[in-house]
Amino acid sequence: MEVRESVGSSGTGAMDGYTWREKWKSENLEGSGQARLSYVRVKYLFFSWLVVFVGSWIIYVQYSTYTELCRGKDCKKIIMYLGIWDNLPGVVKCQMEQALHLDFGTELEPRKEIVLFDKPTRGTTVQKFKEMVYSLFKAKLGDQGNLSELVNLILTVADGDRDGQVSLGEAKSAWALLQLNEFLLMVILQDKEHTPKLMGFCGDLYVMESVEYTSLYGISLPWVIELLIPSGFRRSMDQLFTPSWPRKAKIAIGLLEFVEDVFHGPYGNFLMCDTSAKNLGYNEKYDLKMVDMRKIVPETNLKELIKDRHCESDLDCVYGTDCRTSCDQSTMKCTSEVIQPNLAKACQLLKDYLLHGAPSEIREELEKQLYSCIALKVTANQMEMEHSLILNNLKTLLWKKISYTNDS
Repeated sequence: MEVRESVGSSGTGAMDGYTWREKWKSENLEGSGQARLSYVRVKYLFFSWLVVFVGSWIIYVQYSTYTELCRGKDCKKIIMYLGIWDNLPGVVKCQMEQALHLDFGTELEPRKEIVLFDKPTRGTTVQKFKEMVYSLFKAKLGDQGNLSELVNLILTVADGDRDGQVSLGEAKSAWALLQLNEFLLMVILQDKEHTPKLMGFCGDLYVMESVEYTSLYGISLPWVIELLIPSGFRRSMDQLFTPSWPRKAKIAIGLLEFVEDVFHGPYGNFLMCDTSAKNLGYNEKYDLKMVDMRKIVPETNLKELIKDRHCESDLDCVYGTDCRTSCDQSTMKCTSEVIQPNLAKACQLLKDYLLHGAPSEIREELEKQLYSCIALKVTANQMEMEHSLILNNLKTLLWKKISYTNDS
């Protein structure tokens, strides 16, 4: 009995020890689990807070960007981006160009900060504002066309809320935008097929219609890769990313028609001073659309600004990349006559574009006409007659070839 009791007592003690150890383990496991749970909760709360903080900051930056867009000096920090205006896709542009005279290699006068929103001042009457706009147009365009009619058109455009009145804010915005060549040209050519439609504006921000394809041909690559690609190989690669030849011909006809639009239009001649593929685009129907017109300037304005510019050689008498005059060595001043007309620049751009893949039956004639076009000079006798003849011959040649194709 004693042995059994001893054994019983010993067994009970063992069971008690086992129960205690299990309880201890259980409590420690429970405590460890709670600690891990607390850590997960803290981690979750931390990352949740981080997401909320970063998201709030992004929203704040975006919101502050949008609110500052209509303020001139802040708008300059933003170049261009896609956006929605009245539920339609558009390209939003800000004040991206300085006054015309600041674009030459060296300044015609010391650079100064441009104050865009200082005019008109409070108390300015509508009649006074119209006089201001008229004077601006006369300086930019000269005595071309019916400037009074153009002023009235500007007042219609300036009435952004369509209430029949131009508020001070609307007048200030219109005045700022009228300093920009692209905006002025969009207003003047608003009914032309190849000029992007002006959808709206705010401050010196304006929205133009979106264009599906924003370069004449080629493929967009990161600038680092662009630096590594030889120019010859790049040109060959560009030709791989072009529409079919009939569609290229239709796009080319659009460029020729745009040249007609800006050549001795109702408000004088506008000069295309950067005729490059990146400034031209086309829509899904292969109709040409200008995507960047900042370097298309009134001839009167450019002549006035360049004619007395000091020069050592013809290289000093260039605006943009394509508007060149000559240097008069007797006076060391730039002359005012631009050497090459718009049509010649357009044909230079179209030469490789059209000859690559051109149908064999018209290739020789097409090449001949393109080279005659490139040889056009402003100073040539009967230049305007030659201009019209060459332009019409080119359009006729291209239209005849594509009129009955599905691709056109």
